[in-house]
Amino acid sequence: MEELEDSSDGLGFEPVLPEAGTAAPWCPHGPTLLFQKASKGTRRGRSFYACSACRDRKDCSFFQWADEKVSEPRLQAREAERRSQMPRFTQQECQDRLQEFTSLPAREQKFCMDCQLLLLPDEHRTHSAHRTTAVLDVQLRTPSLLLRPLDNKKSHAQFMFSQRSADFLLDALTALGFRKVLCIGTPRLHEAIQLRNLKQDQEPVKSLLLDIDFRYAQFYSGEEFCHYNMFNHHFFDGQAASDVLDAFIREDDGKKVVMVADPPFGGLVKPLASSFSLISQTWRAGHSSADGHTEMPMLWIFPYFFEPRILGCLPSFTMLDYQVDYDNHPLYKHGKSGRKQSPVRIFTNISAKTVVLPKEEGYRFCSACQRYVSPLNKHCARCNICPSKDGREWKHCPACEKCVKPSWKHCPLCSRCALPDHPCGPGPQREGCFGCGSLQHKRRTCPLEGGGGLSR
Repeated sequence: MEELEDSSDGLGFEPVLPEAGTAAPWCPHGPTLLFQKASKGTRRGRSFYACSACRDRKDCSFFQWADEKVSEPRLQAREAERRSQMPRFTQQECQDRLQEFTSLPAREQKFCMDCQLLLLPDEHRTHSAHRTTAVLDVQLRTPSLLLRPLDNKKSHAQFMFSQRSADFLLDALTALGFRKVLCIGTPRLHEAIQLRNLKQDQEPVKSLLLDIDFRYAQFYSGEEFCHYNMFNHHFFDGQAASDVLDAFIREDDGKKVVMVADPPFGGLVKPLASSFSLISQTWRAGHSSADGHTEMPMLWIFPYFFEPRILGCLPSFTMLDYQVDYDNHPLYKHGKSGRKQSPVRIFTNISAKTVVLPKEEGYRFCSACQRYVSPLNKHCARCNICPSKDGREWKHCPACEKCVKPSWKHCPLCSRCALPDHPCGPGPQREGCFGCGSLQHKRRTCPLEGGGGLSR
């Protein structure tokens, strides 16, 4: 079985969002997604169900043809496999353990690095052969510094915001008046909020962390953490956890709420957009404000080259120039130049002109574009935009009538700009619509694909 790809170029597997009332089989990560194999101009092959969170069968082996009849023994084996991968403790048991752990003398507060578990006194002997370490109070408040990051970029990747990025996000959101932050896959931001609240020098901000990594349940209450799969909007603890989200995003107390999501960079855009849209629907159902907003304010952290796919699903979003960087990513660091700059950006449905980017880093306000832009993103009078996506200064090509990357040159044979060493010619994989085969448009604007957006 090939690795699942959300590709608009060449042969790939396209996720098909479920229709209302349809049920999908479950894997250990919740309801699976239906995939359809597609090739340029046609769809071929049988549809199948696979894990929503893991795009490589080495991480989750679930596979089922859509039209396959599954035997009872196989269903029982599948359920046994699902149960075997459930967390060792329930959410409530984790809360009870945390309460007991925090009451222990400092010398008895230990963490098993091999099992990634806070240890109670009667468990010390069982873990005596393992690597253990003392737990400081600051580590209990910042578990992302204690837990070993998961590193599968396509399912459970954990690249933690740098202090710079976490502080910027928190400062920007509080400046906009938000006092509740729904943190989806952003434990470092969740920690930054709680640490700032301890200082008691500003109005407190509430935060709720939704994450697929259940290890965080050891450190937070059920009102602060929910075990959640953002690729299928699945709460592992069922309706009780879903109710926690519903209560959090209500604005009955007058506190504005915003969502900040940082999915794995190899994640499928369409299922993510579907989950975020469902959260927005829940917010809208309980939203009584008269400010005219019809969508929940959201920030989606993702690489800039996913812009066409994200805007195809969520047309109200725009991309900000701010470069998000991470502590534990080897490349996505702040301060680099050229093509080595972090490609991670913020996509949001909040008005771009209201999100003030840090002037001390060279960001400035473009009065023509009505948004803040990066230092080298120069306004083009011909295009009437600040065109750069990657942080470099782009150049205008008169022949193409648009701005292009500085490393590109116009090719008279191809009648377009491209890298100097590109293969000339139209190329079946570079032009036209991947869905219907037309050369007049791309798949994201294909009328047969419903405009590429999410209709819910």
